[in-house]
Amino acid sequence: MRIPPPDGLIERARAAMERHRDAIVHRDVIGIADFSEHSRERRFSIVDLESGDTQRLHVAHGRGSDPAHSGWVQRFSNVPGSNATSSGAYLTLHAYSGSHGPSRRLAGLDPENSNAEARAIVIHSAWYANPEVIREQGKLGRSEGCFTFSQADIALVLNRLGPGRLIYADKV
Repeated sequence: MRIPPPDGLIERARAAMERHRDAIVHRDVIGIADFSEHSRERRFSIVDLESGDTQRLHVAHGRGSDPAHSGWVQRFSNVPGSNATSSGAYLTLHAYSGSHGPSRRLAGLDPENSNAEARAIVIHSAWYANPEVIREQGKLGRSEGCFTFSQADIALVLNRLGPGRLIYADKV
């Protein structure tokens, strides 16, 4: 899909990119997670800032952000052990192969996600982020706070959001 994320989130992501300009090496493509959307929606945007081209993907949120498993993010948390999604700006780091296969480490750049590395908040894929789960349950499953994508989308995400790029997560 080529529908961009809401203007408010794009503006916040651009402000975060400026605020963290010394850490963000590559400023051509950003990832924006719009957690004001339900998990059945394509709420993660990969935005090419030069062309304006946008790709929208499904992304799971943390179980601690949605204790009732409604599909809606109720709260953010940066607390270790919360299993919640954190808002704010993230720096993409190196790729690795972990228990969920190809993955990418993230560093939190803001006070509200400063524990991302200690909490092992990363980009990875999982079965519960596949479209079949939405068809069967009406929503995605939940992560432990990670940005979790379908197995079909993970290569695209890891390639487009290589090391030194910004991911911004919030609600409008």
